[in-house]
Amino acid sequence: MNQLVEPKLRAPKAYPESALPTEIHKLQRPTPLVKATSLAFLVFEKPDLGACERFLTDFGMHTVLHNDECLLMRGHNESPCIYAAKRGQRSRYLGAAFTVSSEADLKCLEKKAGARRLTAGRVPGGGKGVELVDPAGNLVWLITDQKTCEPLPLRAPLHPQANSYGNVRRINDTIRPPLEPAAVAKLGHVVLQTVDFPGMAEWYMRHLGLIPTDVQYLADGSPNLAFFRLDLGDTPADHHSFVLAGGIEEKYEHSAYEVVDLDALGHGHNVLRANGHRHMWGIGRHILGSQLFDYWYDPDGMEFEHYTDGDVFTASHETHYVPLELSGIWAWGDDVPKSMGVKRDFGTVFKILRLLWQGRIKLDRLKLLSSAMGRPRPWL
Repeated sequence: MNQLVEPKLRAPKAYPESALPTEIHKLQRPTPLVKATSLAFLVFEKPDLGACERFLTDFGMHTVLHNDECLLMRGHNESPCIYAAKRGQRSRYLGAAFTVSSEADLKCLEKKAGARRLTAGRVPGGGKGVELVDPAGNLVWLITDQKTCEPLPLRAPLHPQANSYGNVRRINDTIRPPLEPAAVAKLGHVVLQTVDFPGMAEWYMRHLGLIPTDVQYLADGSPNLAFFRLDLGDTPADHHSFVLAGGIEEKYEHSAYEVVDLDALGHGHNVLRANGHRHMWGIGRHILGSQLFDYWYDPDGMEFEHYTDGDVFTASHETHYVPLELSGIWAWGDDVPKSMGVKRDFGTVFKILRLLWQGRIKLDRLKLLSSAMGRPRPWL
């Protein structure tokens, strides 16, 4: 007689902050100076603005400005810019711009955080703002009074017409979505890696008023990755607009852009593939945030994500804590690509030795990070 095999399916347990076991450390939230109201745009340095424009057009954005020194791209919402690049010698992430409610917020940041006022004309779409530099050297702009644009047309989502077993909605009709780039509706979030997770997390919560939606912790109970949402009070905010992950370098991981539905995700995938762009990962569904996703590389190897169907929460939603595992990134789809893990090469060894020599990371923490990144699939 065949013995029953114990199933390997599992899901990591999530703890609400009010019921957090004593061995798991709470991510302490400082009193915020201001509360950001949106993630406005990201800023990059790029050696070939033309190649970037071609990729971003196929990715579903529209050109606002392209000259010898600057590239500005927009999505389909009212924002005048969601991507800005200036010509430079290398490809790198420079920083992010967030909106705040008023001039009073800008003055508060000047007085209490030493923010520098941006000169007139620097903010795409007009408006005014201040500039901060985070502990890793990334620029953070806080802006207000930016002029909005007329939204560009977006087709209606197709899922309300979907037929499912026992729930037939579409009779004597078809679904024929157009084969076109996945129209980017808005900039959704940016993900950064940092060596000093506690310090960077505290800085962003203090200067932007961010709320941790989900915190992932290492085996010793210490927080090492957090998905942060905007504090919009009773207005629902995306599960995350900013993500911070503890690691072995200061690094831009990826940025993500919302599209209208799964069909847009799929057709956008085909358009990007047909036009010769390099695919990274997807289509699949994330666990934390629930988004359906598809990842691509830009011409310089930087990561860009299409997503749809994400979670939203009001400010009253409680922070939850789950174990940090590489496998916890996704619920279904192809396995996480090796590029999302730590490279096993001389460069990585050199980074680790330098961090150990500088005293910026300890061997015990490296072992915890290695263990967390070792599980291959979320269900095993």
